[in-house]
Order: sequence, then C-alpha cells, then structure tokens
Amino acid sequence: MDHHYAVDVSWQGNRGTGTSGYREYGRDVLLRASGKPDLPGSADAPFRGSADRWNPEELLLAALAQCHLLSYLHSAVQHGVVVVDYTDDAVGTMEQVGQGGRFTSVTLRPRVTITDAAMTDVALAIHEEASRNCFIAASVSFPVLHEPVVAVADDVS
Repeated sequence: MDHHYAVDVSWQGNRGTGTSGYREYGRDVLLRASGKPDLPGSADAPFRGSADRWNPEELLLAALAQCHLLSYLHSAVQHGVVVVDYTDDAVGTMEQVGQGGRFTSVTLRPRVTITDAAMTDVALAIHEEASRNCFIAASVSFPVLHEPVVAVADDVS
C-alpha cells in the first residue's frame, strides 16, 4: 500500500533584488501542510539562515526521533510494556564537503519511563524492533544509532 504526503514550501527571502548575490537574499521559508499550523523554516545559521527558525537538518533529526518514538510506543503495546514518559536528546553529525555534504550519523538517546521494573529488559530490547519498523530510519543512507535508557516510575497513579 502506498501512502502519499504533500507539503507546500514558500520562499520568503526576497529582499527586493532576488538572488542577485549570495548575501543579497534571505533563506527564510514557510512550510505548510493542509490542516496543520505553519512551520517557519530557514537555512542553518552557518549558511546565512535564521537561527530562530527550523532548518532542514533539525527537521531530519526530528523526523528520525519522532518516528522512533512512535514505533517504540507501538512495540511497547505489543510486548506489554507500559510507558508513562519518553524523551529523546537526539544528535546528528553532518559532514560538509565543498558546497555539498551529507549526514554521517544520527544518535537517538531515548529515555523511557515504564511502570514495571520486571519489564526493563524488554523495554530496552524493543528499541531494536522499533528501529526496524521506523519508516524514516529505513529511508536514510547513514547509521541511526541508539543509546536508550529505561527508568521505572516511582509512583504511577
């Protein structure tokens, strides 16, 4: 089964002279998808972008982290692991070569809180399953590594 996605990307950086010179245009864009809030984007600050807007590199990292989270939650349900909190401090490395470049790795560092200490080993193990099931991770050509931590909730009410 195929799934289709659509976004509108609109450049907002014409300062009156278009791309008449490298320093003459802004890198700001507006990302839109039907029924969702607009997302302000730009190039990363070292590439003359706006630091207060999402850049493509952050969006790629966010997509990988969010995909893993959602795949993990699904796996948790399938394996009887009750998750009550999940955070991730994901990091990525991009190598620039001349005008181009590529990501060389991403490391996801999920911290998962579960309700039952007896499920800790299972909670750790299903990160591998979640990784295999993540559509975004399966679509990239660099390694997506994982450094998971599992904690047990002190008081689950």
